[in-house]
Order: sequence, then C-alpha cells, then structure tokens
Amino acid sequence: MRMRWLLSLLGALSLAAPAAAYPAFEGDYVIRDFRFASGESLTELRIHYRTFGAPRTEHGVVRNAVLIMHGTGGSGAQFVNSIFAGELFGPGQPLDATRFYIVLPDGIGHGNSSKPSDGLHARFPHYGYTDMVRADYLLLTQGLKVNHARLVMGTSMGGMHTWVWGEQHPEFMDALMPLASLPTQISGRNRVWRRTLIDAIRNDPAWKDGEYASEPPSLRTALEMLWLVGSNPVLRQAEAPTLAQADQVIETYVEENLKTHDANDLLYAVEASHDYDPGPGLEKIEAPLLAVNSADDLINPPELGILEREIKRVPHGRAIVIPYSERTRGHGSHTVAALWKDPLVELLKSPER
Repeated sequence: MRMRWLLSLLGALSLAAPAAAYPAFEGDYVIRDFRFASGESLTELRIHYRTFGAPRTEHGVVRNAVLIMHGTGGSGAQFVNSIFAGELFGPGQPLDATRFYIVLPDGIGHGNSSKPSDGLHARFPHYGYTDMVRADYLLLTQGLKVNHARLVMGTSMGGMHTWVWGEQHPEFMDALMPLASLPTQISGRNRVWRRTLIDAIRNDPAWKDGEYASEPPSLRTALEMLWLVGSNPVLRQAEAPTLAQADQVIETYVEENLKTHDANDLLYAVEASHDYDPGPGLEKIEAPLLAVNSADDLINPPELGILEREIKRVPHGRAIVIPYSERTRGHGSHTVAALWKDPLVELLKSPER
C-alpha cells in the first residue's frame, strides 16, 4: 500500500529527481486510552497519516512542518493528485517537499483511521471536531515529534479545524490558512442539508440502528445530497443539461461512491460538526491567518457576510473570496490549488514565531 501511494504521489508531482530526494511515508499512530468529549473512550485510537519531506529542526524547534487537513468524508489521500500536490509540493512550488515536512492525516472516522465501519458500527464513540483536532495534535507532538508548525491549513471540514487549531494552540504555528469554511457554528442551510442527510440514514428502517448487513438505501440519498452541495449550479447544469442526462450523472456518481462509502462512517462524519463554534474565541488567534472562500460555494455563500464580519475580530486575519469563473468549482474550489496558491505564497512570507 505504501509503495502504491508513493508511486501515485510521484506521478502526481511529475518529479524528475530521484524518489530518495523526496522522503515519503505512510503509517499509523496509535493513541492509547483516548477519551472523547462525549465521555466515551477507545483503548486504541488509530490515526493514519502520510508525510512527504523531512522535518528540519533549529534549536530544538521544528521549523518546516505543514499540517494539511481534509474535508468531510475524505482523507489525506485526496490531496495526492495533480490539482493539489502537483501544484504545491514539487520543486520550486509553494510547499516544495525538499523544504517542507508535509503531514496529511486521516481524521478520526475517515480514511484508514479508526472509524465505525471497522467493526463497532454505531457503538463507535461519537466524536466531534474538538476530538479530531486533539487527535491530530497528539499525532504531531507525540507521534511525529513535531513541536511547531510553519503552516496549519485545511479544506472544508479541515478548514474548520484550522480555525479551532488557531484558538486551541495559538502559539503552535507561524500561519493559518482555512479554505472553504466559516468561523461560526453550523447553521442555516449548512445545518439543514447536513440534518437532511443525518435524518435520511437514522430514520431508514434498513439502517437497523447501525447494525445493517448491507448498505441501507438511505446511503444513496446521502450521496445525492453531497453531490448537490459540492459544486456550483453552472457546472452542474453544463454536465446535466437535460432530465435524462441529470438522471444519468447522479446515478453514475452514486454507483461509484457506493463502492467506497459506508452509511455509519458518513453519518458520524457529518454529525461530528455538532461542536464546531469558533466564533466566541476568534480574538485568541495569534498567528497570521488567511481565510480563502469562493464566490460560488453553496455551503459557505459570500452573501451571508459572515466571513467578512468575523475576520475583523482575528488580530492578524485577512480573508479573500475567489470570484466565480470557469476555473472555480463551487465548494470544491478548495482543492484546486491553482486558484489560491499565489495568496499562499504571500502568507508564507509571514515571519517565524
């Protein structure tokens, strides 16, 4: 598995130098007796991760670590492609892996980290974003011996985690970059689409309180909801301009994703946002922070005015909203690094703290 991942990463970056110049590793860190905010616990919580590059330490402090956190239902693997890693990690690029130590964790409940589908099903502890951030913190500080980060960033759910990182560990990083997120609790349409997905699964008799033998039909509804909010209406209309084509597009999407998704895993992942509310603590963020959203994001629409209002409370905060264009992808613009890598370069000029 590690070799396949390394080869795919090297392909994504189109590296001409020998692979040895770009150390890559994929592994697991096991946290013993992890207690969740709910009061539940796991004797062993497995956090899967990928790293690229090597740590550089000066006077006992790691100076080049970059933590990148993924979105709901994703994993660190989602960044290993041409539009993200291929734009950022290669020689001379903003997060050149010969200079930076890049850490891509799979959050609790995601990827190859501990999750409901491992066997506990709905008896898996109910986790929230606070738990996920704490697990990643333990991975870095205890598992990888990283005591400082040059940059903490994330996309969608990972963007929300970035705000939490800035508040809970204000001295840990030199800079923060949350993408496709808002610094406020989940509410309005954002809460309702999540609630619709949650209710579809929990009220499905075939879900059987999480003890189903085959995926319940409600997983289809949940996946359809994800497709609906994940891009912008213009792109959706272009790929499905007729009734028949729309039916075919959504059917193809669902069938492909049914192969890789589990109803309990998705249910838990969406419910995890219940404790997200960085609003009251924004003044605690010490590091320079650049928030990046896109104008065509249905989940975080700019017309709400929340980002523009709340960023003023961040001592060294700045926000940009990428205008709609043929290159933007709605909420999914967060993974199209070409759209925002120039502002990232400017952010990385922030001094070491």
